[in-house]
Amino acid sequence: MTENGNVDLVEAMSTQRAIRRLRPDPVDDEVILKLLRLAVKAPTGSNQQNWEFIVVRDPKVKAGLGKQNRRVALPYLKAGKIVKRRDEKSLRLIKAVEWQLEHWDEIPVIIVPCLRGISWPLPWIYKSSRYGSIYPAIQNLLLAARAEGLGAALTTFPLWNRVAARRILHLPLHVEPIACIPMGWPVGKYGPTTRTPVEELTHLDHYGNRAYKT
Repeated sequence: MTENGNVDLVEAMSTQRAIRRLRPDPVDDEVILKLLRLAVKAPTGSNQQNWEFIVVRDPKVKAGLGKQNRRVALPYLKAGKIVKRRDEKSLRLIKAVEWQLEHWDEIPVIIVPCLRGISWPLPWIYKSSRYGSIYPAIQNLLLAARAEGLGAALTTFPLWNRVAARRILHLPLHVEPIACIPMGWPVGKYGPTTRTPVEELTHLDHYGNRAYKT
């Protein structure tokens, strides 16, 4: 941790996790601007910097996104409870998502990263390249939020209905919403993260040839 109370990059990366339980306490514009300035330090394809960010504070806009979120998430969570009924870890995650759905309108700020330009219905390789110009900025934003002590979690559920999302956010056709990031001061603390050891995920030259031994 640094002298000003923020965490350094390694600690932010090591302890970052999806934080869905957020307090309704306001987050100042100065803090949001700080995070966004760090977000746009990320690289983009051909250095186009073709990003836009919608900072949502208006209760009506939040409620509109929340309605779309619940339409998609509730059936998904209901199925998840059945499929994962014996998996305590998954059930805890589902409870956190349910909490977020119930308290969505109380979340102080929601950031919607967008891309300028029309996403043509071409092969997926095109879209993966296109979205590669926004997700580095999104990860910068999430890490910056963690360093600042804010909680955040990326979701795409509110955007599954693109027509509704565009209407709610007043987006022109040449601006595409990519993700929703509810953000605020966490109810609890950042706990330890559990990840599969990288040695179990890494291959040398071809799949199946383990690069590192545990």
